[in-house]
Amino acid sequence: MKATAQDHASLTLDERGLCDLELLATGGFSPLTGFLGKADYDRVVAEQRLADGTLWPLPVTLPVTPGDGVAEGKTLALRDVYGNLLAFLHVEEIFAYDKAAEAKGSYGTNDAKHPAVAYLNKSPGHYAAGKLEVIRVPPHYDFTDIRRTPTELREYFQTLGWSKVVAFQTRNPLHRAHEELTKRAAEQIGGGLLIHPVVGVTKPGDVDHYTRVRCYRALVDNYYEQGAVVLSLLPLAMRMAGPREVLLHAIIRRNYGCTHFIVGRDHAGPGNDSTGKPFYAPYAAQEAMATHKDEIGMEMVDFKQMVYLPDDNRYAPVDEVPAGTKTADISGTQVRDNYLAKGLQLPEWFSRPAVAEILNETSPPKFRQGLTIWFTGLSGSGKSTVAHGLVERLAEYGRNVSQLDGDEIRTHLSKGLGFSKEDRDTNIHRVGYVAGLVAQHGGTTLCAVISPYRAPRDKARQLSKGNFVEVYCDTPLDVCEKRDVKGLYAKARTAVAEGKPMGFTGVDDPYEAPLSPEVTIDTSKQDVQECVDVIVDKLLALGYILPHGHIVE
Repeated sequence: MKATAQDHASLTLDERGLCDLELLATGGFSPLTGFLGKADYDRVVAEQRLADGTLWPLPVTLPVTPGDGVAEGKTLALRDVYGNLLAFLHVEEIFAYDKAAEAKGSYGTNDAKHPAVAYLNKSPGHYAAGKLEVIRVPPHYDFTDIRRTPTELREYFQTLGWSKVVAFQTRNPLHRAHEELTKRAAEQIGGGLLIHPVVGVTKPGDVDHYTRVRCYRALVDNYYEQGAVVLSLLPLAMRMAGPREVLLHAIIRRNYGCTHFIVGRDHAGPGNDSTGKPFYAPYAAQEAMATHKDEIGMEMVDFKQMVYLPDDNRYAPVDEVPAGTKTADISGTQVRDNYLAKGLQLPEWFSRPAVAEILNETSPPKFRQGLTIWFTGLSGSGKSTVAHGLVERLAEYGRNVSQLDGDEIRTHLSKGLGFSKEDRDTNIHRVGYVAGLVAQHGGTTLCAVISPYRAPRDKARQLSKGNFVEVYCDTPLDVCEKRDVKGLYAKARTAVAEGKPMGFTGVDDPYEAPLSPEVTIDTSKQDVQECVDVIVDKLLALGYILPHGHIVE
């Protein structure tokens, strides 16, 4: 009898859980059909094998907090963040685990700079396992035509007549060097090529999968021989586990119908640890693959770094280049800092124009990114006056600004809110939310609000994803009171004298000055022009606007 959603505890899966569930449900994690129980888990961590001895390199587990219906013998409903029911786990066991032991055994380190260790440290202390009853595979609405399950992909290879298939694993955009090595790999095995990018959880800071898949499509459609390559997406949550992860990648590609797997230097490595040393040796993954390829049933295609030979206008493996030969390459850091950040097009020898155009479009330089400029200070400190001057000045530099002023916000966005601390926080959260949305989508918002408390201002900064400039109007209180045309300060002081405090900022309610604003101005000492000049100078220094006459090449 199948379970129903009623009367069962529910667990909302995070992105890793959703990816793991999908690969369990579709056979991508075969021979696994469910999350690991204790016997399998213990041996996987210690020996990278299941309890029956089958090679399996990394834990695939379901973190839970026991209680509130999460217990052995109970059924647990697994849902996505929207509440959609995806599966039932008929819980047979719940077991505690040693986070330090799992980190050291599975990832070779307890360093929290490792993404998988950081994830593990935040997880609850128990795992649940049991029979998994899948109701619905986690839904996707993007790139649906190239999201093939293992069965679908194996059948597709058969229709193409491919008996040999080499898979290429990637979590980054593909440039000319990758194009060359994948073509060489397919030629080397005499078979077809599967470009199989990860579109689940990758390394923090990676290019989003929407942008990457657009790049892959541009390459496959225009620069590979038709019928020689297949592009399909893999909903995997990477652990960045180097030599153990490469085995997982190979097993998955075997399940998808591949016979060969490309493995390069530092495959699935997370970079350097907190001491600056690499987490894994550069060829550790290749050594692990060479050791276990027969057991997995997957041949390895070992590739070396491809470098460009400008004198010959071609790419070659670095180990085939004679000493002293002129070579050229561009690192990932240089792509980001020397080209994309400056709005420059990547050279055609390095990246196909179609790919370069997509990256420039989706990774704009700072002067084309959204921005929140946040004025904070006491009532009468000059926030709105300077803000109005800045709006006109920024238009001169090509930045058109939407302004959110305190009084207008109270009339429209926050109508009905009072002046309690809770209502003030709510007001600032609303302003920060709107400004953050605008910034994330390329717009510029100028907010002129007292915003007396640090925590809501810090939250507003987070919502703008770092593109946030705080301008502190540090005008003395006595000056602000003298400018008070509405008589608010006088009214507040009278109320305090009568024993009926109003909670007015600067009189009977505190103002928490910013600790490290990008700009500090004092309108009692600087006129509007001088204040605007200071802010513009800072925006120029930060790269949010360009000097007059600057030409982007």
